[in-house]
Amino acid sequence: MGETRDIIEVKTVELPSGKVAKDENFPVGSMLLPRVLRPHVATFYEFARAIDDIADNSILLPEEKIERLEGFDKALMGLDNTPAFEKAHIMRSSIIFTGVPIQHCRDLISAFKQDAVKLRYNDWDELMDYCDRSAAPVGRYLLDLHGVSKDLYPASDALCNALQVINHLQDCQSDYREMNRVYLPQNWMTQAGVDVTDLDQPFTGTGLRRVLNHCLGETSELLKFARQLPGPMSSRRLAMESAVIIRIAEQLVFELSRRDPLAERVALTKMQYFTCFFAGITRLFFKTR
Repeated sequence: MGETRDIIEVKTVELPSGKVAKDENFPVGSMLLPRVLRPHVATFYEFARAIDDIADNSILLPEEKIERLEGFDKALMGLDNTPAFEKAHIMRSSIIFTGVPIQHCRDLISAFKQDAVKLRYNDWDELMDYCDRSAAPVGRYLLDLHGVSKDLYPASDALCNALQVINHLQDCQSDYREMNRVYLPQNWMTQAGVDVTDLDQPFTGTGLRRVLNHCLGETSELLKFARQLPGPMSSRRLAMESAVIIRIAEQLVFELSRRDPLAERVALTKMQYFTCFFAGITRLFFKTR
């Protein structure tokens, strides 16, 4: 009877969206990374995916989301051994084994708890504060896992925050329709004469296009800063991974600047991913632009 209850708890605490690593904009634990570290990267991704899915669930009430996320946090800290939080227990074991700071995982939980209650962002700085906890910890985790200098945190933060904004722009319509969540800075929307209901239209209007382009401009600046990330890395494998991801992000910014995220899901083709892979590696080793 107890075993049955544990199985039910696992199923009810976690709410899988069906999204997996291959659905992301960037490679997760790719062959570029050292084989010995890939299981830990996979564990981190599965942990992050589980808590993100709770925050993005359209059925749970905000207080229910926060309760579940706090349960993950307690399990991560070793304060709750309930089987329902299995991914947190596995993540904790990985952290103890690798010595990576647990704060990276807790920052993610903090951001996703915010997602449960915060639906609008007043300006770019407020959005970046959210990204500093929802995205930047991913890069910091990878740097620490590979034993790379913390001096590269700022460049890594810039890359991860840029990737987060890109994802927000890709999903701006579905985020609004499904969760009434808008990551576009409200002050820029006001200046452009845009209302959140404009996100529910079949095509992007002139004002909303101006807001999207403003976000893309700031994202491009983040990516320019992020270009300094791969070169000094002590891990050549992580450097290659980073170089490829930067090039993917740059291509996505270009695609979002010329395509309409309300009319279609803006994503790269397999050929574009291959092109970004070789362009990123070439830039790293031959210092091309």
